[in-house]
Amino acid sequence: MTEYPKFAVIGGGSWATAIAKMLCVNLPEISWYMRNESAIEHLQTHHHNPNYLSSVEFDIKKLKLTSNINEAVAYADYIIFAIPSAFLGSELKKLTQSLEGKVIFSAIKGIVPETSLIVGEHFNKIYNIPFEDIGVITGPCHAEEVALERLSYLTIACGDAAKARIVAKCLSGNYIKAKISDDIIGTEYAAMLKNIYAIAAGMAHGLGYGDNFQSVLMSNGIREMKKFIRKVHKMKRNINNSAYLGDLLVTGYSVFSRNRMFGNMIGKGYTVKSAMMEMSMVAEGYYATKSAWELNQNYGAKTPIIDAVYEILYEGKEAKKVFKKLTDKLD
Repeated sequence: MTEYPKFAVIGGGSWATAIAKMLCVNLPEISWYMRNESAIEHLQTHHHNPNYLSSVEFDIKKLKLTSNINEAVAYADYIIFAIPSAFLGSELKKLTQSLEGKVIFSAIKGIVPETSLIVGEHFNKIYNIPFEDIGVITGPCHAEEVALERLSYLTIACGDAAKARIVAKCLSGNYIKAKISDDIIGTEYAAMLKNIYAIAAGMAHGLGYGDNFQSVLMSNGIREMKKFIRKVHKMKRNINNSAYLGDLLVTGYSVFSRNRMFGNMIGKGYTVKSAMMEMSMVAEGYYATKSAWELNQNYGAKTPIIDAVYEILYEGKEAKKVFKKLTDKLD
């Protein structure tokens, strides 16, 4: 690319690492913020992230690494946030650099706990970023498969189609196909909800349910997602597109899915605390479950799967009994 906006990636985890890898294919330079200074030092010396996707080798000359979020924001025209939603608020508190005039893209699949808003709405309402300067990066795409350079698909949603095309072009490559969408609210809610259904799928597996039940659970999950999103943001959308159904399926079935792994542990009898301690990565669906359940108290969509996961995770009900009741509510 001869002309390009300057990009910054915010986050040091697996998805941030995958996004940095994709951008480095097309751009001569990116800024990359990590709060972990030892990880930055390791990257500078050994050219790979020591903690996530360590097989990915970076051309260090393309990376402006920093542990100061303000340096990354000052550098960039386009800022991609790829940190767990639970930590977004604390990172943004470090900002002294204005976000005015910046284009913000969220690769976060969750709700901001402090405001109970999806990330795009959070930036719009709290930081007054207009929706035409806000976008979402969704799958179906696991960071681990990006590292392996397996063919993957992205959906880039933004109110301004030109900005969506810029991001899609900068992320595309031989093994990455990116398409654009104007459903910024729907795709972001789908990215959040699919993690809850993946936890449910993991719970079912941990409890000993087989593939037959899993297929019923997922087919009910996509219909439940459709009802929920329609209540939140009514517009014409095809829920069977990859940004919705595709992302749900890969998160519900993949061995790389941390939310499915978390649910599987709960189904096998782990407590929430013990499951979280054993996992080295955040299961976004845990936080999303509470937010979705609370939001739905106002919307009133019929969501038996979300309700079941909430009862197990937040009300301490026995997974076996909750799922026995759930099986009678699915068709």
